[in-house]
Amino acid sequence: MANQPRQVMAFDYGLSNIGIAVGQTLTGTSSPLEPIKARDGVPNWDEVGKIIREWQPDAFIVGIPLNMDGSDSEMSNRARKFGNRLNGRFQKPWIGVDERLSSREAKELAREMGHRGDYNERPIDGLAAQLILSSWLESIQGAETP
Repeated sequence: MANQPRQVMAFDYGLSNIGIAVGQTLTGTSSPLEPIKARDGVPNWDEVGKIIREWQPDAFIVGIPLNMDGSDSEMSNRARKFGNRLNGRFQKPWIGVDERLSSREAKELAREMGHRGDYNERPIDGLAAQLILSSWLESIQGAETP
């Protein structure tokens, strides 16, 4: 994907909500979208398809929630399965990104922006997905710099 402008879509996988963000490699920018609901980690795939058709990403970025020691967890395995399902359903590659502490960082940023902590009413999953995407965009831009 290096050296090519690409539209990418990131996901912050969760059991109740799945955060989504979109961005592009040309500008290195990203924006959060409304999270989608999930039932035990399974989204409404028709809703996911509608969002993908609207934004036309070239690839998916999926946050992988590793343990603090870098080892896999049950959630990291489920996030990888989610990435594989995205690939199988929508025929686009997916890239896993270490997302340790992204939810904590998203909560801190949300509080700085005036969020009162009512995460069920005002979920921050889209912001977490944006942080995951921003981290990936920074990593590829750093890799492209001579």
